[in-house]
Amino acid sequence: MNNPGYDTYQRNKIMTASPAELTLMLYEGAIKFINIAIMAIEKNDIIKAHNNIMKAQRIIEEFRSTLDFKYPVAQEFENVYAYVYRRLIEANMSKDPEILEECNTHMRTMRDTWKEVMKINKVGSPL
Repeated sequence: MNNPGYDTYQRNKIMTASPAELTLMLYEGAIKFINIAIMAIEKNDIIKAHNNIMKAQRIIEEFRSTLDFKYPVAQEFENVYAYVYRRLIEANMSKDPEILEECNTHMRTMRDTWKEVMKINKVGSPL
């Protein structure tokens, strides 16, 4: 079910996005993958759940690798990311949708905060 037009649109959207917009897209992606994992667990599709939790973990790894610790707030972000990452590992081992819901709550909070930062700084267009 490939749609070449949509794929091209998505690729162009990513290639032309500002760093702030890319960060927002990553938050949205992590939330989406966690939601897919929750639904997969409910359908007892363990492989799909695992694969999507791993995708969310890779996004968290990306966030963590790009933190700039010359800013004091970076340590606070690191603490949240490290916690969510650990919880994703726990959720993946136990296939516990409640842990995933908790992770999504944190990711939504981070995303919403990021949207506010973008709005305040008039960076990009919050989706």
